[in-house]
Amino acid sequence: MSHLSILPTVLRDAEVLAASLRNLGMTPQRGLRLKGFAAESTLVDVALQLEPDLWIGWRQESDGQLTLIADLQRLSRHHRLPNLLSKITRAYAAHQAVLAAANQLPQADLVLSV
Repeated sequence: MSHLSILPTVLRDAEVLAASLRNLGMTPQRGLRLKGFAAESTLVDVALQLEPDLWIGWRQESDGQLTLIADLQRLSRHHRLPNLLSKITRAYAAHQAVLAAANQLPQADLVLSV
């Protein structure tokens, strides 16, 4: 395995991200360490297993941003990755929009379906 890479994202809320992944039928894991080369590992707030030995994760940074943590060398061989990341980002944005609407209309019954 190569080194883990850290990429900034527009995502900011780990709870919303985990809920969005569940809404997409995925099973996010919380508080795992992703393994990199040799003894390298990185603690992430949300992790998603793509294949038996292939994980991606997100870590909350001090500025509030979630960064994507992944083994880019191995991920480059995962042909569905661009579509998957796009789907996750859209689901996150939809979930955020529903939460914002619920805050504006507390008496409304809002449901997000994918």
